[in-house]
Amino acid sequence: MTRINGFLGRRQLLQLAGGSILMSFSGVAQATAAENEVISPDAALERLLDGNKRFIQQKSQHPHQSKIRLEEVAQAQHPFATILSCADSRVSGEILFDQGMGDLFDIRIAGNIVTPEALGSIEYAAVELSCPLIMVLGHERCGAVTAAVKGEPLPGLMGTFVKGIKPAIKDIKGFSKEAVEKAVVENVKYQVQKMRGNSQLLSELVDASKLKIVGGRYDLDTGEVTII
Repeated sequence: MTRINGFLGRRQLLQLAGGSILMSFSGVAQATAAENEVISPDAALERLLDGNKRFIQQKSQHPHQSKIRLEEVAQAQHPFATILSCADSRVSGEILFDQGMGDLFDIRIAGNIVTPEALGSIEYAAVELSCPLIMVLGHERCGAVTAAVKGEPLPGLMGTFVKGIKPAIKDIKGFSKEAVEKAVVENVKYQVQKMRGNSQLLSELVDASKLKIVGGRYDLDTGEVTII
């Protein structure tokens, strides 16, 4: 490398700078490629729960929320988990699992019920996007489940989600806080079973160990997600 009066020449400086930029871009590309690799269902679940631990401990990293990430996922998406959760405003997957753009395939509907439309969306994520994990996420003090346990008539089309929950709680008698919390768990279990029973595509992926379907319960008071 030539020097002029003890200093690097202009050409050498430009070459050095160019090399550093190329190395930087190469590092970003490698990191992006690694993130877009299809991971195992167990690894996806671990990644999801690790994010929830960060959220609980108030150590959220808020990943994948930059303009760079926006540009990365503008043309293609590679979510590592599909979350079927309640439409409740307090249950936002990207926040409680500390994830960002392109990480989660979100499907939200009151009572986290498996409707034909929701199931079709879930199949799309699993088959077309190779998403290895599905979580049905219920939550503490769910209003939809509470309405189903009460069994009182609801106005408009609100009774449709109650209808989707009723089969899950047929053995729960009476109305109480304990009954509602038990119903939340039973509803999650029922929706997981319904998902597998109504989708041959998902069942085949599960049997081939390419997909895992789990149930979870979100605690509104602590922020913790526990696997059911």
